Amino acid sequence: MDYSLLLDAFGRDHARHAWPRQRLLHECLRAAIRDGTLAAGTRLLATRALAQELGIARNTVLYAYEQLACEGFVIPDRRGTIVAGIAPAPRRRSADVPQAGLARRAQNLRTVNGTASVALPFTPGVPDLRAFPLAQWRRLLDRVWRGLSFDRLNYGDPAGEPALRTAIADYLRASRGVVCEPGQVFITDGTQASLDLCAHACADAGDIAWIENPGYGGALAAFRGAGLVVEGIAVDGEGMAPSLHDWSARRPKLIYTTPSHQYPIGVVTSAARRLALIDGARAAGALIVEDDYDSEFRHEGPPLAAMQGLVPDAPVLYCGTFSKTMFPALRIGFVVVPAGLAPQLAVMRAQSAAAGRTAEQLALAEFLRSGEFALHLRRMRRLYRQRRDALVEALGRHVGSHAVVEGASAGMHLALRLPADGIADVEIVRRARAQGIVVNALSAHAVPGGAPVNGLLLGYAQVPVERMDALVERLAGVMLDRP
Repeated sequence: MDYSLLLDAFGRDHARHAWPRQRLLHECLRAAIRDGTLAAGTRLLATRALAQELGIARNTVLYAYEQLACEGFVIPDRRGTIVAGIAPAPRRRSADVPQAGLARRAQNLRTVNGTASVALPFTPGVPDLRAFPLAQWRRLLDRVWRGLSFDRLNYGDPAGEPALRTAIADYLRASRGVVCEPGQVFITDGTQASLDLCAHACADAGDIAWIENPGYGGALAAFRGAGLVVEGIAVDGEGMAPSLHDWSARRPKLIYTTPSHQYPIGVVTSAARRLALIDGARAAGALIVEDDYDSEFRHEGPPLAAMQGLVPDAPVLYCGTFSKTMFPALRIGFVVVPAGLAPQLAVMRAQSAAAGRTAEQLALAEFLRSGEFALHLRRMRRLYRQRRDALVEALGRHVGSHAVVEGASAGMHLALRLPADGIADVEIVRRARAQGIVVNALSAHAVPGGAPVNGLLLGYAQVPVERMDALVERLAGVMLDRP
């Protein structure tokens, strides 16, 4: 607490009273206690120290403290003076800021509901945090910190730690068929930061960006935040399905897609559709933003290679994250850019991104290199497949033909398509919350102007197999309006 600043401000506001110094200090401290600036339990400065700080006589401070004690605002004890537990008076409402609101680019975003507890059943997008090898991760971090020199505490490489960029490039080549060198890998703070980077670096305000409809709200926010014109493109059983009219009348600069497990429906984009998207983007002079957010968890069929490596020099910005494979609080993602863009993007990052978190990046690089990451993925893939199977079986028993399961072949969530003339998904979400169950409404992921959709998004990564049936039965009661 800066008592000098506090007293000066109070003195200016009450100069008309012409109070003597003793009274002014007493009134100032009392007002600060009443409005909560000096909270209950705060230990005031010793009288000698406060007198020295304010440049006044100690007797002036003694007078003020004695008056506050008589009035019950402070409690003297052997170690000093403590603010009493007085209920603060309501603060006067401050004047409105003379501005209409946020900039236009921040408007027209989807309404975001309050963040649900990650411990509630069917919360999508969060891995089983209790299954993460936390003790091993702590040991890795501790070893890295012990080996860091003082110069490594400075800002790091804006593109990311070279060791991590190399480890990611090696991993992607082997596991996802991504064709890249470490210099093409740029470390970010997660998928949202990657999308912001793609939107600002690869398109100008007013350019058209396509996103899937229904699609990921984070992409909508990133593109609108960059001043782009967002167009929703319908999704069918083979993935994103632009028409010839879309290519001609709504020519894009960026195309956002989640081909390995479409978010939120869960469709896996066919090889033919992937190649068609690449050809169309090349002809339009556009870049595809491939969000490969949970492709490591494929439960049926062989792994599908990333779009980025399907053809030589594909016009693809490949985005990945460790939030699903490791844990969200790690906040490490990456973008793999075409080789021709890497030097320019490196210059841009050097001027706009002060990198840090050196220890976490080095620990992650070692986690990848040692094979422990691959081992962890195998364990989680097996666990999530068991939970996916339990969820599908329970839905078959309790929901039956009243809804259609989609997108269960991969990832950590599936979609449940509901009849268009049935109970609205947003109403089911509201009722389920009252039962302690978190589900997302598919309609909330629709791009404005697109076709309506009615359904639910169910995450199963955190729901133990033994609890699945009872929870689905409870959810079915809400969905089917059972008592």
